[in-house]
Amino acid sequence: METVFETSIPELKLVARGKVRDIYEPDPEHLLLVATDRLSAFDVVMPDPIPGKGAVLTALSSFWFDRTKGIIPNHMHDARPWAGQPGNASYASLKGRAVLVHKAEPVLIEAVIRGYLSGSGWTEYRKTGSICGIRLPAGLTESARLPEPVFTPSTKAPQGEHDENVTFEVAASRVGTELAAQVRDSALRLYTEASKYALERGIIIADTKFEFGMLEGKLIVIDEMLTPDSSRFWPRDDYRPGGAQPSFDKQFVRDYLLSINYDKKPPAPKLPAGIIRKTTEKYREALVRLAPGHESLNWI
Repeated sequence: METVFETSIPELKLVARGKVRDIYEPDPEHLLLVATDRLSAFDVVMPDPIPGKGAVLTALSSFWFDRTKGIIPNHMHDARPWAGQPGNASYASLKGRAVLVHKAEPVLIEAVIRGYLSGSGWTEYRKTGSICGIRLPAGLTESARLPEPVFTPSTKAPQGEHDENVTFEVAASRVGTELAAQVRDSALRLYTEASKYALERGIIIADTKFEFGMLEGKLIVIDEMLTPDSSRFWPRDDYRPGGAQPSFDKQFVRDYLLSINYDKKPPAPKLPAGIIRKTTEKYREALVRLAPGHESLNWI
């Protein structure tokens, strides 16, 4: 599959370029989401693409959307939009990395579910003994499994800025208490179902981020879902609480950037070929473990 850093579809209206996805509007009711091979770390887009990454994100999200649609609806309309455009060179180039979705009104908080203590949650816990106002037991170590998964919402920051962890009360003040509770409960159900499934296939979902939207007055899941970009995936057999864990996600790139004292500001440094190759392998392995035999594997 061709490596894609940025797309161009002259016949479609370009709505936005995110950190990873290029978003087009083919008609007033739908969006075409194209997952490129861009990678962001610390909210900064790296200058080097990760070959095949966009296809992995698309395949895994499509797999999870289909698997969890009985828990809560999602925005998926057509998982293979290029198939309906024979002879269209622009669409042919999108094979495996584009989906057509219903246009929804985004809910302006991000729903982060943590089952284990890592990342910004670990940083906050060391300072306060809590995460997003939720008091946790004393004496927990890095990567420890939490007594139960917790909902730790964050703001949706503009591109180039960092999301901020907030309490449920702050989240509720932004979107309303009833909607915030709906988001929390739906995200916890999705995480519980997905983490059980993944554990049986050798992957711990340490934490993950869901995004929600409103469509015709109903809450749905939008954007991506349970991918190596939006989650921390750890190999179950190598899990050892008390420190950082090996992973199947972009934490591998973050760790490299920290090792060279990157200041987390643009422009980002170029990535060595070995880091790019290993990151591709990690993303690919996550897909193979979680969706063996899924038709999306044929897209790559």
